[in-house]
Amino acid sequence: MPIVTGHDSAKARKTLKVGDKSVAYYSIPAAEAAGLGEFSKLPAALKVVLENMLRFEDGKTVKTDDIKAFSDWAKNGGRSPREIAYRPARVLLQDFTGVPAVVDLAAMRDAIIELGGDAEKINPLNPVDLVIDHSVMIDEFGNPRAFQMNVDREYQRNMERYTFLKWGQNAFNNFRVVPPGTGICHQVNLEYLAQTVWTDTDQNGEEVAYPDTLVGTDSHTTMVNGLAVLGWGVGGIEAEAAMLGQPISMLIPEVVGFELTGQMVEGTTGTDLVLKVVEMLRKKGVVGKFVEFFGEGLDHLPLADRATIANMAPEYGATCGFFPIDDETLRYLEQTGRDKDRIALVEAYAKENGMWRDAGYRPVYTDTLHLDMGTIVPAISGPKRPQDYIALDQASKAFGEYISGQRPEKRADNGDKSEWASEGGQPAPNDIPGDIGHHRMGKVEGQDYTLHDGSIVIAAITSCTNTSNPYVMIAAGLVARKAHELGLTSKPWVKTSLAPGSQVVSEYLEAADLQKDLDALGFNLVGYGCTTCIGNSGPLAPEISKCIHDNDLIATAVLSGNRNFEGRISPDVRANYLASPPLVVAYAIAGDLNIDIARDPLGTDKDGNPVYLKDIWPTNAEITDLVHKTVTREAFQSKYADVFKGDEKWQGVQTPDSLTYDWPSTSTYVQNPPYFRGMKPEPGEIENVTGARMLAMLADMITTDHISPAGSFKENTPAGRYLVERQVAPREFNSFGARRGNHEVMMRGTFANIRIRNEMLDGVEGGFTKGPDGSQMAMFDAAMAWQDQGVPLVIVAGQEYGAGSSRDWAAKGTALLGVKAVIAESFERIHRSNLVGMGVVPFEFTGGDCRKSLKLTGDETFDITGLEGDLKPLSEVPCTITRPDGSKTEITLKCRVDTEVELDYLRHGGVLQYVLRNLAAA
Repeated sequence: MPIVTGHDSAKARKTLKVGDKSVAYYSIPAAEAAGLGEFSKLPAALKVVLENMLRFEDGKTVKTDDIKAFSDWAKNGGRSPREIAYRPARVLLQDFTGVPAVVDLAAMRDAIIELGGDAEKINPLNPVDLVIDHSVMIDEFGNPRAFQMNVDREYQRNMERYTFLKWGQNAFNNFRVVPPGTGICHQVNLEYLAQTVWTDTDQNGEEVAYPDTLVGTDSHTTMVNGLAVLGWGVGGIEAEAAMLGQPISMLIPEVVGFELTGQMVEGTTGTDLVLKVVEMLRKKGVVGKFVEFFGEGLDHLPLADRATIANMAPEYGATCGFFPIDDETLRYLEQTGRDKDRIALVEAYAKENGMWRDAGYRPVYTDTLHLDMGTIVPAISGPKRPQDYIALDQASKAFGEYISGQRPEKRADNGDKSEWASEGGQPAPNDIPGDIGHHRMGKVEGQDYTLHDGSIVIAAITSCTNTSNPYVMIAAGLVARKAHELGLTSKPWVKTSLAPGSQVVSEYLEAADLQKDLDALGFNLVGYGCTTCIGNSGPLAPEISKCIHDNDLIATAVLSGNRNFEGRISPDVRANYLASPPLVVAYAIAGDLNIDIARDPLGTDKDGNPVYLKDIWPTNAEITDLVHKTVTREAFQSKYADVFKGDEKWQGVQTPDSLTYDWPSTSTYVQNPPYFRGMKPEPGEIENVTGARMLAMLADMITTDHISPAGSFKENTPAGRYLVERQVAPREFNSFGARRGNHEVMMRGTFANIRIRNEMLDGVEGGFTKGPDGSQMAMFDAAMAWQDQGVPLVIVAGQEYGAGSSRDWAAKGTALLGVKAVIAESFERIHRSNLVGMGVVPFEFTGGDCRKSLKLTGDETFDITGLEGDLKPLSEVPCTITRPDGSKTEITLKCRVDTEVELDYLRHGGVLQYVLRNLAAA
């Protein structure tokens, strides 16, 4: 809620007349006129943050000098060391990260009562929307029953969680739940929740307009920046603090300007553009920075493409990828059914407050890049990282090189594919020599086909990234139509699926008469949710899974998602590629990454003639024409009319009516977490880390998927054993993502990714380490053994530690295993913040030191001192490494506790304890 101030920013408060209505707002030009600084050259993204300072300036949390620092930022080339307190307007949750957030709020109500406080104080002060989108799995696919059967199974699996969430909706103020089967949170946010300019009443009852801003517990919250709504992903713990009125402590960010010129050429898509942008920005290095897109190319870039680029900010490492308000913003607001008065307010506010992009828009940036969109070509990215860009005409060659690296012992004559002539590029069913070039092969039991390295077993149109974009979705439908007319089909070993980001997508695919063609190729509707992109791809056919594992095949997946990290998509798939939806359809027809689909036939038509990709690829005019005819304002208004109501299943969920939650002791989904047990009214002090042993030594680019996987797990794992002991059958395990309300499961799943490699062990894949006796054991078991001996633990890692999803369990699980410090070469933004929020201290090596230069083995003992007493943000502290032979190495570590507020969080044991003590004492 906007604060009425009596300080300098009050001079910036003005009245804006829009039509026959007037609203108050905080004027950046008026702040300039009042002598607070020169702000006209600030990027629009930074003006949103500046407005936040003006509105909340109170002389305490936000000071006049914080406002003036933005003027200094422009004068100093887009840099400032100033720490500020930022308050987003609202919070967005999804169910995987939202359930533990609500669990924590429920636990805080219990804890505040124990501290003598009032449970009613634990309520969101800012609006919170939770969208259930991560739970649906693709059990059924490729038939008309798939959607309903998957929804039914979703409710069977998740009723405990849904009951708990519905309790939270009734128990907490300012908290709404969008029921299952509605859409993906980012698309619902883009199409319905976001307003670009928000309004609220202040303490005097006066209506105030201000930029729509948010944080979300999903890293792809950034998608809404395409609509000029400043938002980014945070961990659940940081989101909970924001819900409870705590400002987000941050440094004024650097802003990298990305100039787009030209326009997209025939045959390319917004997905091809974003994959190139990801590659460029990863090379540039934008971690912790804002990226703002500008240039005349935006005049030719639909908002759907902008949202696709903004969505993948976590993949290029930025805090956000922002697009300023312009005519295209207004057009999209109109198309998606926003209120006419709101659209008029957005235009008037942006122009009055210097946030409108016109032909002369050219602010100061910290640094800039340039891309001519006319140079974009069709592309995919993979096999393990979104930034691993591959032009489509190089894809099969790149896969061959990847295989040669994976199968170095195989012979290298990989160019001649004459042996693969039959079965559209597959070896003949009865001709299975065992290896072709670098490739392993295997016969599928009961089927007349073989699989080999590169066989595509999953082709999924999925995720918030692309299914929000009608241009690529219509293109996929047109590819399916043309392929169907020619008699092409998907290969029988490919698991195909279509999971739109909202019901509006189904509406326009049906209106364009394209869904029947997608169905004909197996792309039936399987659900409205993240599905394959989050790891909910569901099981492969047993005979296909068996063939892959029996022959140690490198099976592949192609998905229109944003993430392809190791072990994420399916436990059966080792190489995953990101592609546009129409390319996903084409690859389903080809069935093989070894086929050069840019040049080679995908298959043959009804008359036996070869069919090439160019034969089924639609023109840009065909796509645009259908989009304009079928994507209508009325469709959005209809589908979002009762967005919070849900279907009969949701309406039938029964919930207790109580202020605090009655934790079911037998629940394996929701348990009261241990964070507040035995908590004292007063905080302690930050302590040195002494006598610590290493739990894991990890390489570069360890993602939060490696640290806390979201997908399925087996009964022989610590998490599986825990559930089996509680009479949960393996078929009912669900996923780690769905079990995030139970800390016992999640502790056991920490560092349990099937593809993680602990360098303390030689060549071992999976969540294993050395125990106290030196033997190999599961990470969880070793951590508990060390805890029993009272020994603290450290993680040692390489560069970009904690990349990827914003999931707070990557930090929560780390803390609950007894890890006191993580020492890495560098950290990704969100995970570093989450570690601090859970009381784990992040450190960076200095002076060129790293695990390799220090020749660490994992058998060392670590003593990190200098933390007690007067520790300052970003201090350098000594660390003594004692080796098994008694020799010692002294190094210096940089303590990545970046702000004074974060130091307070550590003193309290974490951000939630900090908030709870403050609320209890108030």
